[in-house]
Amino acid sequence: MLETVGFCIERRPSTLPFGGTGVFVTSGFVPKGTTVAMYPGTVYQVYEPILLQSIRNPFVFRCIDSVLIDGNDKGISKMVYRSCSGRDRMGPFKLSDITWLTVNPENPLAVGQYVNNCSNEWAANVCYQEYDVPDEFPLELRQYLPNVNYRHDLPRPLRCVVLVSLRSIQAGEELFSNYYTIVH
Repeated sequence: MLETVGFCIERRPSTLPFGGTGVFVTSGFVPKGTTVAMYPGTVYQVYEPILLQSIRNPFVFRCIDSVLIDGNDKGISKMVYRSCSGRDRMGPFKLSDITWLTVNPENPLAVGQYVNNCSNEWAANVCYQEYDVPDEFPLELRQYLPNVNYRHDLPRPLRCVVLVSLRSIQAGEELFSNYYTIVH
């Protein structure tokens, strides 16, 4: 990844007290305006059920239009994602990446759900950017997208959320976002 994009990121214990797991730039340099991570998960439209998956789940991301992305890589959320991903294939092509549910994801950017909220001591250095994957997106590359729609019977674009650097970020820095700021 370092040779391709100029930096590497990794999940590690957060520097925040009680912050749990965080995401750090481990090598290289991230220029301002660069996609640093992706928020993986099952995408739920406003009218789709998410009650059981949402109980005690800190990884449910609400988009500006109230679409939800469940980025929990454990429990029922993990089972729902695996099931939806297994359902969605086009011939030999997988339409989503399930490796983000493991310790070693094939797409190393698929760790955005572990980016912690900024604090008084640590300002946000990334922000969220929502986008819908266009129909023209190459089929053979969809296998690297860490998102899947909960329902497949209604044609709609796949929602993805990426984290974009607000400033240059050096190796050793933890990524922090503002949970209440979304760029649309």
